[in-house]
Amino acid sequence: MIAGLLLGREGSVGFPGKNLYPVLGRPMMTYPLMAALQARHVDEVYVSTDSERIKGIATSCGARVIERPPELATKEALGEDAYVHGFQYIRDELGKSVDLMVLLFCNAATILAGTLDEGIEVLKEDLSIDSAVTVSCYNMWSPLRARKIGVDGLLQPFVPFETFGDPATLNCDRDSQGDVFFADMSASIVRPRCLDRLQDGVLPQRWMGRRIFPLKQWGGVDVDYEWQVPSVEFWLRAHGFSEANTPYDTHNRNAPQ
Repeated sequence: MIAGLLLGREGSVGFPGKNLYPVLGRPMMTYPLMAALQARHVDEVYVSTDSERIKGIATSCGARVIERPPELATKEALGEDAYVHGFQYIRDELGKSVDLMVLLFCNAATILAGTLDEGIEVLKEDLSIDSAVTVSCYNMWSPLRARKIGVDGLLQPFVPFETFGDPATLNCDRDSQGDVFFADMSASIVRPRCLDRLQDGVLPQRWMGRRIFPLKQWGGVDVDYEWQVPSVEFWLRAHGFSEANTPYDTHNRNAPQ
């Protein structure tokens, strides 16, 4: 069985209500929910939450609700622990035999069902791969450009320049170090072993394991601030969404509107 699992809690501090914030007239969480429900290879979809409003949307669309424990619904709680809890609930409490987990966030709308199916197919074909993860190319955020504020209040390199080779060969061209890919948090398709042995995974998203296949897209993001919403709407429109329609309308399987 291939299970989709969305995380979304009630008490966001930086952007209160972000999971339900209207995006093209729909709550933000409906987009990853649509992707999971419409993916050909996803058998069942679950939403782990402490929010009654999120539970209502999930059940109305045909997803199943997992009660997120209070200790995993605080701002200090880690998403990786909530994923492990959800996976163990599906496997142990419900007695499901899980082959793959499709991990999503309610505030990450930049995902399509086809991308999930692509990642699932990659993992089916190569059993040595731990996960398939959406990545976006953001050369403007190269580690070479990263800075931190020192004790003197001034900017300093976040990473020593020598990390990138001979500093004499570096320059201000944002593409000079090659393409820089970031896991954009839109989706992670992982094997159960990644969640069973979380400590073996690569930081900071240890649920991805170590052998990670990149599912390339552009503009992927998990929304933490209201100013990010217009870019998400741009992405959605570019992929066939509007206030009235979705790219899933011709083969709708409980897609929320």
